[in-house]
Amino acid sequence: MSGANPWTLGGLSLVELGRRLWRKSQQDEVMGRAAQLSYYALLALFPALIFLTALMGLFSVQSFMPELMSYLRNVLPADALSMVERFLTQVAEGSGANILSLGALGALWASSSGVTAMMDALNVVFDVKEDRRPFWRVRLIAILLTIGLAGFVIMSLALVLYGPTIGRWIADRMGFGIAFTGIWNVLQWPIIAGLMLIVVATIYHICPDRRYKRWRLITPGALFAVIMWLVVSLGFKAYVDNFSDYNKVYGSIAGVIVLMLWFYWSGLVLLLGGEINAEIEKPAAAERKVASPEKRRAKQAA
Repeated sequence: MSGANPWTLGGLSLVELGRRLWRKSQQDEVMGRAAQLSYYALLALFPALIFLTALMGLFSVQSFMPELMSYLRNVLPADALSMVERFLTQVAEGSGANILSLGALGALWASSSGVTAMMDALNVVFDVKEDRRPFWRVRLIAILLTIGLAGFVIMSLALVLYGPTIGRWIADRMGFGIAFTGIWNVLQWPIIAGLMLIVVATIYHICPDRRYKRWRLITPGALFAVIMWLVVSLGFKAYVDNFSDYNKVYGSIAGVIVLMLWFYWSGLVLLLGGEINAEIEKPAAAERKVASPEKRRAKQAA
């Protein structure tokens, strides 16, 4: 992002920003691109689960599967959760080194293809073309970003599953006492939210092929994407569990449909957050175009 403060919204009012966001999201076909992202996310999910459950088998941590399912139950609708749980149980029974290596390669390639699709979508959102980075560099960035996202998932799961244990370990090592453990059990959730902000901000920084960009941890678009993802996930779960019966319509593939819808809404809020940042950046981008090289150097020197 440019040097301008993003929280001034580029000089736009909230009403004007909303009007531009609506018009630009239709122009960029954000809903169609979110559907594309949901397809790639579903394609990448099961190889990634094969890899993770195989890794769990190697290190004998299947005992934490019920606890993991209890946390996923708070976010995923029941149909999607049951499908994922059956898959994890079946794969965990055959965990081993061979399935680990095959699952790692499949997950890495499929997930990086999904990240490549996300890069293409964000190029459209930020009105840039993929003309400065060769194909191999795009794929390498996608693979590295995929590994980084996997690291974020692992760190988040570690905080969720082992948060109290980590808090007690820190308290014992640093001599903070029992009070710190209680504070830590509360702080682990803001830490996870902060990790999500870092991930979204990094996606907005790396994925578009932009010449002028500055990494910022918290931007209006990133904050919108994180908050709306939580709202959409919890709201969609409540709707599916209480007001809709996808089994009557889709039968045995209801879990797949529900999971794809969840991926769709997640991709949609990610792209809308990018649209917000792109609209805020436009005044600064216009200023750069009309500024002379001397003015640009003076600004940098100042």
